[in-house]
Amino acid sequence: MAYRSTERVRARLTASRERIVDAALGILAEHGYTGCSVAAVAARAGLATGSVYRHFPAKADLFAEVFRTASQREIDAVTRAAAVQRTAAARVRAVIETFAGRALRSPRLAYALLAEPVDPAVEAQRLVFRRAHAALLAGYIADGVTAGELPAQNPELASTAVVGALAEAMVGPLAAGVAGSDTIGGLITFIHRALGVPS
Repeated sequence: MAYRSTERVRARLTASRERIVDAALGILAEHGYTGCSVAAVAARAGLATGSVYRHFPAKADLFAEVFRTASQREIDAVTRAAAVQRTAAARVRAVIETFAGRALRSPRLAYALLAEPVDPAVEAQRLVFRRAHAALLAGYIADGVTAGELPAQNPELASTAVVGALAEAMVGPLAAGVAGSDTIGGLITFIHRALGVPS
């Protein structure tokens, strides 16, 4: 019986933790990092503030986890979109369309993930996010070079530059509220040219 009781406690704690992270993600998407307080997260999750601190000793700990969760969702989305494509150019295009398209649908969240000033623990997760995107793109670029679809180049350097270009090109328009669907087409053209995708 003690085993079942322990399992129930673990399940309850896991569910509580997930509710907290989901609540924080919702607030982050609406108000950004600076608009999130632990009290607001607790209220949205239907928990006492102390319950949030039981799982996450500081706001930075909570939002490091929130950034990890949100970033992984973004990586999963672009990976799925690229997986159904057959060429390096099409995979890169799918990454850009998915990344930028999702940013346009949730601009406040995208700005928070990409550029909003955050605590160092959260900034560390942002760097992990960028590196994961770069690693994914590096694989597609390397495959394209091997297949003769792209000219010889350093895939790691090229992919890091692509991620930088994507983030930088989206941050200003997202912050100003002027990003639109034409942003995506322009990014695809620019990045395809930079990688040497044949016209």
